Amino acid sequence: MENKTFKFKTNINCGGCIATVKPHLDAAKGITSWNVDTTHKDKILTVQTENISAKEVMAVVQNAGYKIEEVPA
Repeated sequence: MENKTFKFKTNINCGGCIATVKPHLDAAKGITSWNVDTTHKDKILTVQTENISAKEVMAVVQNAGYKIEEVPA
């Protein structure tokens, strides 16, 4: 696998939510950087990855207690 950028719709909608999910995303192997646009109606999470699939990213966010759905490229 190569480096990819994935976008997801989430229910991560505030600073507190970001603080909750941050340790999960920061600890995930293969995620090089990430950002949540809480001003967007779909709360878009953009993830830069290296050798990790969209499904694996989704599992990390779900394990943190949030809903997540991939936005088709």
